[in-house]
Amino acid sequence: RNHLHAAGHICVLKDAFMYESPTEIANLVSADKFDAALAIHLYKGGRLLQGSSIPFGIIFGGTDVNEDIKCEEKRRVMGAVLGEARFAVAFTMKMKELAAAEWPDARKKIYVQTQGIKTTPSETFDWYRFLQSADIPTDASNLHVFLLICGLRRVKDPLYLVDAFSDWHRKDSSVHLGIIGPAVDPLFTSEVKEKVKRAPGVHLLQEMPQDDLHAAMKRCFAVVNSSISEGMSAAILEAMDLGIPVLARNIPGNAAIIKHKETGLLFSNPQEFVVLSKSLMNDPIIEREIVTRAKDNVKKHHSWESERKTYQNLVLRL
Repeated sequence: RNHLHAAGHICVLKDAFMYESPTEIANLVSADKFDAALAIHLYKGGRLLQGSSIPFGIIFGGTDVNEDIKCEEKRRVMGAVLGEARFAVAFTMKMKELAAAEWPDARKKIYVQTQGIKTTPSETFDWYRFLQSADIPTDASNLHVFLLICGLRRVKDPLYLVDAFSDWHRKDSSVHLGIIGPAVDPLFTSEVKEKVKRAPGVHLLQEMPQDDLHAAMKRCFAVVNSSISEGMSAAILEAMDLGIPVLARNIPGNAAIIKHKETGLLFSNPQEFVVLSKSLMNDPIIEREIVTRAKDNVKKHHSWESERKTYQNLVLRL
C-alpha cells in the first residue's frame, strides 16, 4: 500500500475474509467508485474479483499455488481468475513455473518480484519487560530465546517443534521458544494455548506492533519457521536483514530464500532442528558468517526500492 500511495494513488485495504461473493465486491466497487483492484492470493482474494467490472492484478500468496491447486474446484476458480487478471506477481521463479505449468496461457502475464524488506526496530523497546511478560527468567546470563513468528493457523504449524523443544529445555534451561503472532484461526489458537500450557520452555506471546517485533527479533538468538507451506516468509527476510540467524523447515518456499549452512539452516524434523540449534550456539564464528551472508543477500535480492518500482509500474497496466 505504501508503494501505491507514494505514486499518488489512493489505496484502500480490505480483508478478503470479510466478503463472501463477487457480488459483495461488485457493490463495494460501484459504491466507492474504485478504478482498479489488486488481490493477494489467487483463490482467497482472486475469487472475489471474478467477472469484475474493473481491471485487476493478482499477487500469489504461496498456499494458492502450493496447496489450493490440489483441489479441483479451487483450481478451476483460480484458472478463471488468472485468465481475467491483467497481470500476476510470483515471489520466486519456482512459483511462476508452478503456475505456468498449470495455466500455460498465463505465462506471459506472470512477473517475478521478490518481497522487498525494510526493518524498523523501535528505539524504545524494553527487552526485559518483554521477557517478564513472557514468563522468561530475566536473570539468566546465557539466555537463548528463539522466536517463531506466524499467524496462528494450521498451515504455519506452530506446534511442530513444541515437544522436541520442551525436552531440550528440560536438559538446558537457557533455551526458550516464543511463539508470536495474531490468532487467525480461533479454534486452532485454543489448541495451541492448551498445548503450550503443558510445554515448559515454550511461551505464547501477544501480537505486537511491527517496530517492537523487529526490536525483539534483534535481541533474540534465532528466528524460527516451521510452516508446512510458505510463499516467501517476510519474518525470515526481516531476521536476515536484522542480522539474526534463521532456522527454517525445509520446504520449497523456505529453501528458495535460504541456502543451507550459508545463509541459514534448514531442518527436516524436530530432532534435526535441535541438533542444528546446538551447533549454532556452540560455534559463534559459523553463526557470524551465516548472518553476514544472509544480510548481504537480502540487500542484493530483496530491495524495498526495487519492489516499489515494480508495483508502481504494474499498476499502470490497470
